[in-house]
Amino acid sequence: MESEWIFWALGAFLLGSVPFGKLISQKTAGIDITVKGSRNIGATNVAREIGIRWGLLTLVLDILKGLIPIILFASFSSRAGQLSYEIGLSAVGLCALLGHQFSLFLKFRGGKGVSTALGVCLGVSPLAAIFALLLFILVVSKWQFVSLGSITAAAAMPIFLALLHKPMPFVIGALLAAVLICLRHRENILRLAHGNERKWKDLKS
Repeated sequence: MESEWIFWALGAFLLGSVPFGKLISQKTAGIDITVKGSRNIGATNVAREIGIRWGLLTLVLDILKGLIPIILFASFSSRAGQLSYEIGLSAVGLCALLGHQFSLFLKFRGGKGVSTALGVCLGVSPLAAIFALLLFILVVSKWQFVSLGSITAAAAMPIFLALLHKPMPFVIGALLAAVLICLRHRENILRLAHGNERKWKDLKS
């Protein structure tokens, strides 16, 4: 089973590495999104720089980068043991996230991983993912910071999984994902602390 993990984990990392935000920005606007705005390849920066519809497309594609590996692993991997399967599923999800954050195609640079993590969570526990998404919407609606909503939702995901009595490997995987996402948001955290973080209303129509 462990040898299978390597195959699925590499596949998840490769898919996660595809920088859809950069590709979409180059194709539709002729710009390099990695040198514009926050220089992030994620949906928020794409929406700010070239428009909401392209940001939404980036969002959907980045979610699929996390969801597809989970669905494929769950559908086609052997299940030699339940615990081994749960650890493997968590590892595959983390590799998809790491691929997005440290893309092979961007010299191991990348995005913050929130959308891809959401895709992973949708595959592991749709209900927990919905709770996290609702929390994200509530936080952004209240304070108008996408980064704050992202950090809060990521940090809450392990809690939601635990409350829903999901397997411990899923909870640990979500905790590791939350740490990775918060680390990628360290500049946003500093801007939030200093009161100069950009609000979601800065998005282009």
